[in-house]
Amino acid sequence: MSTGDVSGGGLNGGDPREIAELRARVAELERTRPRVEHHRVRSSFAVVLVILAALLTPLSAVSAWTSDLIGNTDRYVATMKPLASDPDVQNAVANRVTKAVMQRVDVKTLLESVAPADRPRLTKALGPLSGPITSGLTDFVHSVALKFVSSDAFATLWTELNRKAHSAVDKALTGSGGGAVKLTNDAVVIDLAPVIDKVKQSLVDRGLGVAAKIPEVHTDFTVMSSKSIGKAKKIYRLLELVGFWLPVLTLLLAAGGVLLAVRRRRALVTAALLVAAGAAVLGIALWIFRALYLDGLPADVSQAAAGSVFDTLVRYLRTSVRMVITLGIVVALAAWLTGSGRAASRVLAAWTGGIGAVRTATGFDLGAVGAWVHRVRTWLNWTVVAVAVVILLVWSYPTAAVTIWIAVLALLALAVVEFLDDDGTPHLTGTIDGPAAGPPTGPPSHSPA
Repeated sequence: MSTGDVSGGGLNGGDPREIAELRARVAELERTRPRVEHHRVRSSFAVVLVILAALLTPLSAVSAWTSDLIGNTDRYVATMKPLASDPDVQNAVANRVTKAVMQRVDVKTLLESVAPADRPRLTKALGPLSGPITSGLTDFVHSVALKFVSSDAFATLWTELNRKAHSAVDKALTGSGGGAVKLTNDAVVIDLAPVIDKVKQSLVDRGLGVAAKIPEVHTDFTVMSSKSIGKAKKIYRLLELVGFWLPVLTLLLAAGGVLLAVRRRRALVTAALLVAAGAAVLGIALWIFRALYLDGLPADVSQAAAGSVFDTLVRYLRTSVRMVITLGIVVALAAWLTGSGRAASRVLAAWTGGIGAVRTATGFDLGAVGAWVHRVRTWLNWTVVAVAVVILLVWSYPTAAVTIWIAVLALLALAVVEFLDDDGTPHLTGTIDGPAAGPPTGPPSHSPA
C-alpha cells in the first residue's frame, strides 16, 4: 500500500481489512509509547539510586567505624588492647621512657649522692654494661623499661590508660578533653608518666636507689599524628553523627534502585557489584593513606610503632571492607544463578539433577515429608535466606571468612531442602526433578516489570 492510499481519498478506497489492521497497529503503537517512556524514566532513576549507593558505600563504612570506635569505650579499649603486646610499640614506649628518664638524670650528681652502702649494688647492676657510664646507665634504664613494658603489669596499665582516655580518636577529631590523652600540635598523645613511675620503682628494686630522687616525669607517646587532623575535625564529627543512618540510607538507596528497575535481577547484580567496588575503593584508599601518613610523621616518632597503631585502629574498618566486597560478590552470584540465563539454567540444572540423583541412589522414601517440602519449598528457601541475612546482621564485625561460611551453610541448607523436595512422581537419575520446561522452583525472584 502506498502513501497516497493511506491519506485522503486513497484511504477510503483501500481494502477494509488492511485499513483496520493498520489502524490497530497505530493504536498499539500509541498505547506502548507512554509505557516505553515510563520504563526509561524508571530505569534512569534506578541507575541514579544504585550509583548513589555505590558512591556512599565508602563513606558509610567510615562513618559506622567512626561512630562505633568513638562512641563505644569498650570497643575502643578492645581495639587498643593488643598494642600492649606489640613488639614495635613496646620498644617505642621503652625508648620514650628511657629518653625521658635520662634527660632528667645528672649522672655525676647521682653517683656522688649514692650512699656508700648502695655503691656495691649499683656497681653490680652496671658492671656487665660496657662503654662509658652514661651509655651503660642508659642501656640499663632501657633494659629495665623494656622488661616492664613486656610484662602483664604494663598491659593492665595500658588498658587503664586507654579506658580513662576512653576515646583518643574523639579527642583527636574534636580537640576536647584532657588527661591522659590530648590533642597537641595535630597529634594524639598519651602521657607516659604512670609508666615512668613504674620503671623508676623497678630501677630502685634493681639497685639504682637514686632513681627514687627523679622527680615526676611527663612525656608523650604519639598515638596518631597528622597535619590534617585539625582540618578533618568537622568532617569526622559529621561522620560520627551520621554513623548509623548513613549505612541505612545507602542500603535503602540500593534497594530502591533494584525495586525501581525494569529488569530487577540484572539491577541487583549490578548494584551488588558496584557496592563491592565502592568498598574496594575504600580499601585501596586506606592502603595509600597509610603510606602517606607514615611518610609524613616527625623524625622522633617510631614508624614501626605508628604503623602498628594505624593498623590496629583501622582493623575493623578493613574487616568491614572485606565483608562488603565478599557479600557483594555472593549476592551478585546468587542473583545471577537464580536468573533465566542459559549458563545459569545449566548450573541450576546440574545442581538439581545432582541432588535428585543422590536422592534416587539412596532410595529414601520421603513420603509425606517430601510432599510437604514440595508444597512449602519456596517458603523454606526464603527462610534459609532470611536466617542467613539475620546472622550476618547481628554478627559483630563479620569478616570475609565469616561471610563465606554463612553463604556456604546457607547453600547446604538449600541443598537439604532440594533433597527433601519429592512430590512422589517418578523421575530418572540424572534428570531435573520437576517440570521439564524450566529451572526448578526456588526462591521467588523479581521478574522484569
